[in-house]
Amino acid sequence: MLTPEDARTRAHDIVARATAAGADAADAVYAADASLDVSVRLGALEDVGRSESAEMGLRVFVGHRTASVSTSDLSDDALDTLVARAIAMAREAPEDRWAGLAPSERLMHGAAPLLDLDDGGTASPQELRDVALAAEDAARAVPGVTNSEGAGASAARSVWALATSHGFANAYAATGYGISASVLAGEGGAMQRDYAHHSARHRAHLDAPEAIGARAGAQAVARLDPGRLPSGPMTVVYDPRVGGSLLGHLIGVIGGQAITRKTSFLLDALGSRVFADGVCVRDDPHRPHGLRSRPFDGEGLPVSPTTIVEDGTLETWLLDSASARQLALEPTGHAARGIGGGPGISTSNLYLEAGAMPPATLIADIADGVYVTELIGMGVNGLTGDYSRGAAGFRIVDGQIAAPVAEFTIAGNLRDMFLALVPANDLVFRYGTNVPTVRIEGMTVAGG
Repeated sequence: MLTPEDARTRAHDIVARATAAGADAADAVYAADASLDVSVRLGALEDVGRSESAEMGLRVFVGHRTASVSTSDLSDDALDTLVARAIAMAREAPEDRWAGLAPSERLMHGAAPLLDLDDGGTASPQELRDVALAAEDAARAVPGVTNSEGAGASAARSVWALATSHGFANAYAATGYGISASVLAGEGGAMQRDYAHHSARHRAHLDAPEAIGARAGAQAVARLDPGRLPSGPMTVVYDPRVGGSLLGHLIGVIGGQAITRKTSFLLDALGSRVFADGVCVRDDPHRPHGLRSRPFDGEGLPVSPTTIVEDGTLETWLLDSASARQLALEPTGHAARGIGGGPGISTSNLYLEAGAMPPATLIADIADGVYVTELIGMGVNGLTGDYSRGAAGFRIVDGQIAAPVAEFTIAGNLRDMFLALVPANDLVFRYGTNVPTVRIEGMTVAGG
């Protein structure tokens, strides 16, 4: 795998080849990764997987026409062929007056912020096997656990570089580690499954495998003998493990493409109240060793912490350069790139700010509600805001978490749900998107 410095040079080189060959502008992405995954089941090694890849993606512009190509053959001859093919394709492409590189005056200059994303470490198959076995052993030791779907441990390192003909070239490396366990509780047709996992940029920041396994086992046992819910209006409380999906639905309708295509139920909501008073949603690309931290965006723009919702009010769209031009606005540093195609929109470390009350207080006055720990399906309409998802979890009775329930649907409209959302104070940063426990009044439950 190339060093970040060599990756940056490689991306810059193919951009220079493209402009020398006749492209009016170009940008290139170099992405490489190496990963090692080990899985175990019932105390025995099940699989060891190792993968390595390196790819180059090139996007060229000829006037207002553009084309993208990619390759895993990084030899000089192959790259020359790639450049020629991209330019030929661009000359035949339809015109897109909004397409183009990010404005040169907006590009990040100087040293990239130090985000501590690469711990420089490695892990052997034996070390990962021992970690996976420890997680599974802890899960299987929980009384009531009867079988295992397995446990796993992984280690990976990646290098990502971006160069543009407007004068940007930079790269960074990141490591990632993970531990997971999935087990079954109960017997026969009454079995219930649950899992636990943890990921971190630094190996030293991972939860102990024993803690992950014990959590998986306890969660599976807690789901045994689920009951059914009656149908009707009900207060719904989302566990932090699934509540982050609500922010995902928000981001899906405030991104540039949703706004320019007019496919968002929040199309006219900028600057207006979309959540209750006090609710704040933020995005922090500079969080040290964050799972989605990054020093620059997919177009070479600098990134910075962004307030998306402040005191309930929607403060910004999330825009790449093309959507910003179409809306006569400025790009927001949320462009994301893959090897092929143009930029899309992505957040970094997205989170819903913690509220004032602990979860126990949040549910204390709920006489009859449901605490959701699992969501199934994706019945969400970004144009209308209509929301309907299968779920499982626990009933709330007289302010207390009670018996498990399953096979029900929760429904509402995201516009009303956002306005009714109340966060607890238990925010913990464990995922790319993080929320505390949240409560939403007035949803409709369809029981089994």
